[in-house]
Amino acid sequence: MNAVSIGPLVFASDRLAAILGVFAFMITATILARRMDRAISAWASWALVAGLVAARLGHVGLHWHSFAGEPWRVFAIWQGGFEPLAGLAGVLLVSALMIRSSLAGLGAAAALGIGLFVWAGVGALTKATLGQPAPAVALQQLDGLPMAISDVAGKPAIVNIWASWCPPCRREMPLLAEVAASRTDVTFLFVNQGEEADKIRSYLARDRLSLNSILLDRSMQVARHYGVPGLPVTLFLRADGALASMHVGEISREALSAGIDRLAGAR
Repeated sequence: MNAVSIGPLVFASDRLAAILGVFAFMITATILARRMDRAISAWASWALVAGLVAARLGHVGLHWHSFAGEPWRVFAIWQGGFEPLAGLAGVLLVSALMIRSSLAGLGAAAALGIGLFVWAGVGALTKATLGQPAPAVALQQLDGLPMAISDVAGKPAIVNIWASWCPPCRREMPLLAEVAASRTDVTFLFVNQGEEADKIRSYLARDRLSLNSILLDRSMQVARHYGVPGLPVTLFLRADGALASMHVGEISREALSAGIDRLAGAR
């Protein structure tokens, strides 16, 4: 399972696990605050805020060179990017400042433990299935002869599944176009879902984008092959065409670079 659909919403499995873990943490803290020590409730709220802020700042600090040119992306939390150890440090700092009794400490530890347990459990149950071979079905290129994703075997590949009507797809496309033009160690394929060639060309011209290897997947066969429930999705394929990893939702520069580096290291 690579992502989970809840009505019109699509969650990457790791993000859903984190959200449910946070819910479990807050609910447990609320219950224990009523039964053990009211201080647990205030601690939980501040611990959550401190943990999230510290985790984000930790991620930004690790990738400061990437954020230096685009400082506004520090606030682009919808792209993901949190450092767990930094987040834990933030929680421990708040705990040291706010927990004043052993009973409150016991309740806080229990709430945190249950939250982490739910996070890890849901993450394990919804973990992406990897290793699928690249589909061999030939798709028409926007400017070129038909080709299949499996045709690029021999070099690692980045496959972006997108559509011009999808706002996150449009937001991430300039980054993907930039990286695709600058990297020769991987092949980029842009698999459009269900749109006509004229509409795609109009979108590219309007946004002044230059993309090579756009494949027209009018019947959305690639999305079905990989079990993709929503857009955008970025696939990282090893040189033999097998799926190495998958990113659901708008991708950040750091996640894209890390995925490419992992492919290069696996060669």
